[in-house]
Amino acid sequence: MHAVTEHADFESSPDAYHVKLDAFEGPLDLLLHLIRKSELNVYDIPIAIITKQYLDYVELMQEMNLDVAGEFLVMASTLIHIKSRMLLPRPDPSQEDGGPEEDPREALVRRLLEHQKFKAAADLLHDRETLRGAQYTRADASVAAAAGEPFEPELEVDLFTLLSAFRGVLERANRRPRMVLPPDQLSIEDRIQQLLARLSETEACGFEDLFADGDGSRPFMIVTFLALLEMIRLKMIRAFQSAGFGEIRVYKRPRPADAPHPIGGPQN
Repeated sequence: MHAVTEHADFESSPDAYHVKLDAFEGPLDLLLHLIRKSELNVYDIPIAIITKQYLDYVELMQEMNLDVAGEFLVMASTLIHIKSRMLLPRPDPSQEDGGPEEDPREALVRRLLEHQKFKAAADLLHDRETLRGAQYTRADASVAAAAGEPFEPELEVDLFTLLSAFRGVLERANRRPRMVLPPDQLSIEDRIQQLLARLSETEACGFEDLFADGDGSRPFMIVTFLALLEMIRLKMIRAFQSAGFGEIRVYKRPRPADAPHPIGGPQN
């Protein structure tokens, strides 16, 4: 039994909380997410657009103190290098000594396609389990069936889908008038307890709704997002989305026996 009630079980400050992104997804997963989200052609990637989007995500992850070292920064350098090569004038193909030059994006495309292939194979292995879990958490499936409406199972979302939804929350918050309130140093563990109480009141809650009960400040929203990531890591909640980039819904779940320990908590 893993109790999640003592504040000492958590790292209190967002600055002390580190999410290891490689436990979720890697830089190739982020690129594939951006390509799918923008409906781009993986064989003809608009490198300037995808580089800007990638750097925007890396900047946001750095602001939240997420671990973006290593491969994420190497990929950022790779994209910038490819972008600079794309800006250089191409050699005249009519010149006898100039054979066809490799597209600067070609090596990246090969890596993306290979990663996509292995990721699809891995997804296939647990696809049935994911669908069973999604359908089990949807108590309204029987209601939809009784009403004669088609039931569309929700699928569990990945880190970058959550991060994309969070960026939308921040952008909408920036358009609202700012409230001048005294700073509230809300800890991640306190926010987790608030979110657990909120999710205990209902079967599921919309992802964006979980950001609506604070002061609307950027620090509050970042603490909320980090708390949600920690709750997912601890297997306290699951997040699902209907097909076609629909609304993300968050469900509270019973913690399994093999759930990870809170950061800083007992490791026995």
